[in-house]
Amino acid sequence: MEKRIINPWTWQNERNYVQAVEVSNVQSTLYVSGQTAISADGVSSDADMETQLKLALKNLEQVITEAGFECGNIVRLNIYTTATHELWPHFPIFQEWIVKHGIQQALTLLEVKSLFETLKVELEATVVK
Repeated sequence: MEKRIINPWTWQNERNYVQAVEVSNVQSTLYVSGQTAISADGVSSDADMETQLKLALKNLEQVITEAGFECGNIVRLNIYTTATHELWPHFPIFQEWIVKHGIQQALTLLEVKSLFETLKVELEATVVK
């Protein structure tokens, strides 16, 4: 697999994403459903944004690794949140996770009216190998 990053500007670097990722010679692609702060028992969290973000990242990482892929090969990541103003103070948690795995992904962040039950943030990814 080969990845080529397209960044016509530099400002996105501070936000830990890229404008586009071209991937060629892919062996396999994994489309990961939105991962949230749901426990292994299927219980939706009613905790604060920070706690939910940490659990959503943990769940995303678990799905990716159990599928035999690596988080470093995430090429597309969508973030859905019910409150961007609650997410921003905790965005460094997300950025540290991105840096830890060496991810360079195209990214979309959307504020939505609601998510399932009491959830505040959802992470949807495309991963290649």
